[in-house]
Amino acid sequence: MALSRRWSLRLLVPLAAVVPAGAYAAPATAPPHLPKAPNCPVFPASNAWNQRVDTLPVAADSARLIATIGADTGLHPDFGTGRIGIPYTTVGKGTKKTTVAFDYADESDKGPYPIPANPPVEAGSDSHVIVVDRDACRLYELFAAHRDGSGRWHAGSGAIWNLRSNRVRPAGWTSADAAGLPILPGLARYDEVSAGVIRHALRFTVPRTRKAYVSPARHYASSNSDPSLPPMGLRVRLKASFSTAGFGPQARVVLTALKRYGMLLADNGSPWYITGAPSPRWNDDDLHALNRVHGSDLEVVATK
Repeated sequence: MALSRRWSLRLLVPLAAVVPAGAYAAPATAPPHLPKAPNCPVFPASNAWNQRVDTLPVAADSARLIATIGADTGLHPDFGTGRIGIPYTTVGKGTKKTTVAFDYADESDKGPYPIPANPPVEAGSDSHVIVVDRDACRLYELFAAHRDGSGRWHAGSGAIWNLRSNRVRPAGWTSADAAGLPILPGLARYDEVSAGVIRHALRFTVPRTRKAYVSPARHYASSNSDPSLPPMGLRVRLKASFSTAGFGPQARVVLTALKRYGMLLADNGSPWYITGAPSPRWNDDDLHALNRVHGSDLEVVATK
């Protein structure tokens, strides 16, 4: 699992520290949906996660940022069989909602949260819990979630999202992710890959980030202002010239998505770790071939 570095979560963002970014210019397609929540989009088609970026220009500082992250480092699928990845679950309106105590309550949505009796919890220190209310089309995400000694839920931070809205976090606020972004829309999911297409950007991590963020991110987790470091929300895509010949069917779907939609920097962690939801149906050998794709095969997209 990618390591999360949250020591600076409480740093608020002065306006001068925000790297300006405008709207994505690429046309939108139909938004993705979850199999068990078919009436809810995973955010609108116009959402940044769902915008194609294959026609946008390359950022002027692309080579410098790629080199800092690791030009010779291969991609790593941080998802697969077993418990590898960030799981999620869906619930209905009958699920009882519960109050959650937060470490960072001033940047968390109060709730309550519809947490089922035995929700899937991400393995490792981040312990994300992701729940979709398929009736209300609401997304609930928790970071460092666990039950305390009395059986009550406690978390580092939490965020509630309207899946039909493009509304973002207040400036400077974290979410259940360091960049202040939702996690669910950036997960590689088996149902999409088995259908042959991923129609959204993916989530990824890097070891060191800048004390800045670009839209749609709303938060940074660093004290370093070095311009060679990537800001949270950085959009990276696979170069159009990269050949996917010789890759297995699952890896090819992921690589095609990286060409069309790219991936968004969401947290500090290991370099080029791409996040997905676990499934026993993943082919781990197929996915591990993504290691043959190196940072030098990627480019930073100019999204502003």
